Amino acid sequence: MSTKADQQDAQVPSDTVLIVGSGLAGLVAAFELTRRRVKCIILDQESAENLGGQAFWSLGGIFCVDSADQRRWGIKDSRELAMADWMNSARFDRERDDVWPRQWAEAFVNFATDKMEKYVKARGMTFLQVGWAERGDGRASGHGNSVPRFHLTWGTGPEVVRVFAEPVKKAAEEGLIEFKFRHRVDEIIKDENGRAIGVRGAILEPSDGLPRGVKSSREVVDSFEYFGKAILVSSGGIGGDVEKVKKAWPLDRLGPKVPENFVVGVPAYVDGRMLEITKDAGANVVNADRMWHYTEGLANWNPIWPNHGIRVLPGPSSLWLDATGKRLPAPLFPGCDTLATLKHICSTGYDYTWFILDQTIIAREFALSGSEQNPDVTGKSYLGLLTRIFGGKGPVPVQNFMKHGKDFIVKDNLEDLVQGMNELAVTVKGPELDIDLIRKQIDDLNLQLANNFTKDAQVMLTDNARRYTYDNWTRVAKKHSLMDPKHGPMIAVRMNLLTRKTLGGLETDLDSKIVKPDGERFAGLYAAGEVAGFGGGGVHGYSSLEGTFLGGCIFSGRAAGIAMAKEVLDKEVLPEDVI
Repeated sequence: MSTKADQQDAQVPSDTVLIVGSGLAGLVAAFELTRRRVKCIILDQESAENLGGQAFWSLGGIFCVDSADQRRWGIKDSRELAMADWMNSARFDRERDDVWPRQWAEAFVNFATDKMEKYVKARGMTFLQVGWAERGDGRASGHGNSVPRFHLTWGTGPEVVRVFAEPVKKAAEEGLIEFKFRHRVDEIIKDENGRAIGVRGAILEPSDGLPRGVKSSREVVDSFEYFGKAILVSSGGIGGDVEKVKKAWPLDRLGPKVPENFVVGVPAYVDGRMLEITKDAGANVVNADRMWHYTEGLANWNPIWPNHGIRVLPGPSSLWLDATGKRLPAPLFPGCDTLATLKHICSTGYDYTWFILDQTIIAREFALSGSEQNPDVTGKSYLGLLTRIFGGKGPVPVQNFMKHGKDFIVKDNLEDLVQGMNELAVTVKGPELDIDLIRKQIDDLNLQLANNFTKDAQVMLTDNARRYTYDNWTRVAKKHSLMDPKHGPMIAVRMNLLTRKTLGGLETDLDSKIVKPDGERFAGLYAAGEVAGFGGGGVHGYSSLEGTFLGGCIFSGRAAGIAMAKEVLDKEVLPEDVI
């Protein structure tokens, strides 16, 4: 903590870099800084148990292009295809606010093609497989991944955190880094020329022993000020604050009204405070109306943070109905186009939908997002992984949700299933479902499934998924009719809307330096990760291709670390070919 004398000398900052937020982007920046022997102070309002932030809870997907893992699975990818997919999904259309996001998008796809795989593997990461997320809207020029690109980290989110946290902790032992946990930044300090030179805020009461992710106290016990040569804001988005999500909701695109009910996909500390604090200091926030929320959320039966939601990662076979019992239109099938599906759901006037499936489908096709929901992959257990694939019951966490989750209905026949769905709908003032309508839609689908040819777009999608060897082995159920007792029992799952990511944020140039509303660079101030829209104030544009959130934190944190080191040292000290 600074003394009064320190404060008087604040016009001449030390050569220390301040990092506000100890999530993945902050850790990557600290890693790059300490590789160059630049000292850092990392401040975070949470405790040391939360080092790594949201990344720890993630499934660990990384977006890579034309990787060795893709080639091993027979996936033909290229820079050109990935760039086309990205730009067709992003749909950049804002003359002022998309200037930097568009450049970040091009730079990210190039990095994902040339360096991402080498960079993370050099740190010690390995990939289990390559998944196919966001399969698209059915158009060559539309949204989605043309090929599988979601590289699943062996060890999930904790492993992604570990490979950067370990060298950062080692640097702390060498005196290059100081951790200041339970330090909440409330203000960015500027000198008379407008340069960012420090931060001040409140020291919160200790929360030692409180498990990771649990909501902590905001009781203030002291105050602090720190000064540095450069400051990085890497504090995350707004997904933990439902009221902020609602306030930013784009009614023109996702209307006609703001949804009333959400489950929350991130811890409570993902509160967006630093967005406003940095804006108040003079930074520019762009594309705040762009966001990424999921449509397949479950209320966690064993919650960690308030209103804790878990996302289902579905295979392609479940029948998806809206709250009134009508099948979602093509191409709004499981795993295809998140935001288009969200838009359609919002247009129905209800904020939930239904999956109808059976035991065979749930055992093969249901996975849950999050490191804690995948103990086999997180724990690097090949035995657990084989049990998941060949056990016939599905992952243990999915089995637990079937037993304890309030969104699940398991019955032996359609009549009892629909009755259970209606009883659950009453609890949220939803409409009564017509069993005859649901039966007809299942019968129509079953007729398509019984033929080697089809006019049903979802059946085509599922057949296409089976052409990918890994999906065929592990993620897609064998073709069969719904309501076939041999594949029972029947299962219905209420899918809630789930908050997750901020796609807009603090505008930055390609060095992660913050840009002011007039386009001038903000001297001494940088931003990386979700608070910067994962780069530039919105590298994804309107839509994500998945695997790009962790990747965006890594890419923007790396850029910030390298640029801040250059500012402190006035040169680059590592050879250009160092990964």
